[in-house]
Amino acid sequence: MAHRKLPRHLTWLESFAAAVETGTLEGAAQHLGVARSVVSEHLRALEAAVTGGESLIERGPGKRFKLTPRGERLYAAAQAPLHALDLKRLQDSASLEPSLRLGLNPTLSSLLLEPLAQELSRRGIKLEASFGGAFDLVRQVQTRQLDLALGFTPLPPHRGVEPEVLARLPFVVLAAPGSALAARAGARRRLRVKDLAGHPFVDWLRDDPYGGANSARFAGAGIAVAEAARVESFLQLYPALRAYRAAAIAPDLRALAPFPRDLLAWELVEEDPQPVEVVALAPSGGSSAEAAVCLRALRRKLG
Repeated sequence: MAHRKLPRHLTWLESFAAAVETGTLEGAAQHLGVARSVVSEHLRALEAAVTGGESLIERGPGKRFKLTPRGERLYAAAQAPLHALDLKRLQDSASLEPSLRLGLNPTLSSLLLEPLAQELSRRGIKLEASFGGAFDLVRQVQTRQLDLALGFTPLPPHRGVEPEVLARLPFVVLAAPGSALAARAGARRRLRVKDLAGHPFVDWLRDDPYGGANSARFAGAGIAVAEAARVESFLQLYPALRAYRAAAIAPDLRALAPFPRDLLAWELVEEDPQPVEVVALAPSGGSSAEAAVCLRALRRKLG
């Protein structure tokens, strides 16, 4: 009986992925244990077969590789088959033990992971949990590295991903005790953007959707704030508010869990409010039985 060989295009694809991930032909060759000329030959063969000879990678700064637009799309699509060939993943695939690969936004992980883990444990489902930002979570669901992901909107484009909205959260103003805003707002229950003028403010990172939204809010209200710090998640927001005695505009998480008792919260009044959604992301074509168990638990908790 003839020995089965790995299809040539997968060998070429392996060289392509190694070149992208190491940044150079030399690095790819060293990683694969072959000559540099072999990697170069594989890349040319892949380009000829897949793009009609158009480049997938090009030289970037410092002579490191940079993906072309077609290369970016191919590399994203290649993650699913290459990831499936990982030995640990093959072992998981061959196991009869029910399991769930769950990715979470860091904030949602701190709020939802414990009750979800308890539900999965009760049902004998092995949990493999990981963190991720919006782009990472969408990519890992697209390439089926995750069975389910939990994140906030807005999301990047997500072909091959089925989103389900679990909750809609309005925005609030948060402030630390002893802050100038807390003293000025007094017993009021509602604040407008203009009420934050001149106050120390903790913003989200500029490439975070919330940060961009806050910049638009301040410009629309014709005010400026004294930016004290920038953060990426609620795990960093609360300590920053206390340290700088500052305020922030953030989604109202009280539908998921109470805010820390020492922080003050006011409803944010806006003419055109834009709620943030908590979404579950699953690969197109249907979720696994284990993901369905997790989703039912989430729907019960979030109402």
